Amino acid sequence: MNKRKICVVLTTRGNYAKMKSVMHGIVESEGLELQLIIAGGIVLPKYSHNILSLISKEFTIDRQIHYLVEGDTPMTMAKSAGLAITEFSTAFENLRPDAVVVIADRFECLSIAMASSYMNIPVIHLEGGEVSGSIDESVRHAITKLSHIHFPATDDAAKRIIKMGESEETVFTVGGTSLDVIRKIDTTRSKLKALSELGVGAEVDLSEDYLVVIQHPVTTEYSRNMEHLTETAKAITELKMPTAWIWPNMDAGSDEISKGIRIFREQSNPDNIRFFKGLPIQLYAPLLANASCILGNSSSGLRESAFLGTPCVNIGTRQSGRERGHNVMDCGYNCSEIIEKTKLQLKHGRYSPDHLYGDGFAGEKIVKILDNFSFNIQKQITY
Repeated sequence: MNKRKICVVLTTRGNYAKMKSVMHGIVESEGLELQLIIAGGIVLPKYSHNILSLISKEFTIDRQIHYLVEGDTPMTMAKSAGLAITEFSTAFENLRPDAVVVIADRFECLSIAMASSYMNIPVIHLEGGEVSGSIDESVRHAITKLSHIHFPATDDAAKRIIKMGESEETVFTVGGTSLDVIRKIDTTRSKLKALSELGVGAEVDLSEDYLVVIQHPVTTEYSRNMEHLTETAKAITELKMPTAWIWPNMDAGSDEISKGIRIFREQSNPDNIRFFKGLPIQLYAPLLANASCILGNSSSGLRESAFLGTPCVNIGTRQSGRERGHNVMDCGYNCSEIIEKTKLQLKHGRYSPDHLYGDGFAGEKIVKILDNFSFNIQKQITY
């Protein structure tokens, strides 16, 4: 019997953590075959330091694709999306997958879904149906309408997908795949010792209370990203706690935020912050699990942090409307408000684990369904 070829595309450091359990499940399945494409930020050291070597040790890489246009502006993001369609269509023509996996809401994921669906290749969409801010809100739902099977993380997300006219028979609530990896990782504080050899900046003591900061650009607030970053930096300076600050992703505005971080470092020379380009999930999970609080606008503050019980101060609009557990406090971009909410979270301390985004077994559920699912390439709205 010919195996069903499932093509997984990794474009960011976060994609790798999210897709590991699915990829391992496909490799171990008797009826499925893994095809792996790595592309975009994950092949650039600027965004994904050392991740590529980790991937190649675990999986066979079938294609590497470059499509990012330098600049990190709205125009270069649009051009990168266009180039991505061209590059992925060529890769799909060569690899001939039976289905392509797309995750979440990044701009290149829409390009992948477009190339795949136009070539009559079924699209498998993970993390559809969620509400968020930035351009991600539009991209996520556009991908849903191009997809042939849906694996949302929550029940509310599944209901939205069905309301968009997708057949209930194609929607399966499985939880977030990133939790699968975290569930298996040793997150004891002793694992943080390895971080002393990574990153730049001050030597910080992670044996006591510390903060984690991840602030990505908001594409719909492109002109104000530097201003917003400055408010966060001021707050972290005034809080005077040991802090691990992780570099932003590759959305439009990333260069501006990166520039702001460099200016902040040069002018303030903070003695309480260490900066990291990116961390493999084996190090990021214990870092997040033992943090006193995560600040910024990463979905990690809402998803993985809820699972781990880590307090989160969610800053700004990037996660607007997204489901959140009891571990999250929202605030605006004002320095005083960020400090106030952080102190409230520090006073509260850790939360009980919340399985809003799943129980850590999503990959197993996905692979089991893909083993037997009958794809229908011709879609039709249900109302």
